Amino acid sequence: MLFSDLSMKTLLLGAIAVEAVLVYLPFVAVAYGRVTNDYDISAPRAMIDKLPDWAKRANWAHQNAWEAFAIFTAAALMAYVSGLDNETARLQVIAHVAARVLFPVFYIANIPLLRSMMFAVGSICAFSLMFASVTQSMGT
Repeated sequence: MLFSDLSMKTLLLGAIAVEAVLVYLPFVAVAYGRVTNDYDISAPRAMIDKLPDWAKRANWAHQNAWEAFAIFTAAALMAYVSGLDNETARLQVIAHVAARVLFPVFYIANIPLLRSMMFAVGSICAFSLMFASVTQSMGT
């Protein structure tokens, strides 16, 4: 079993914590783009248009990370509350985290196909985890 030494609850809570940090992964690139392009602290949002393309993509990846974090957190908490604990659910949690690590890398590097694939993998994992949690709770 993948990460079998961890309880499912620990895996879920750990994944939420990791994904909270991952929200800021692309923002490191945004910050670098700002610093190297005469950052105007009085109007940070207006500066987005002045950033190089890779930094704009990093900003979009950062925004998307918040959206994905909200959905994954709901899915993980549903699994936690329903007591979901099986190999498939563990794989969904790990795959989601892996996809969300790779998503901003492909976004910033401007590789749309791989970026879209990571978005799809993450979304499928989160929604499958939700479905499995509801199914689990209906059976108990």
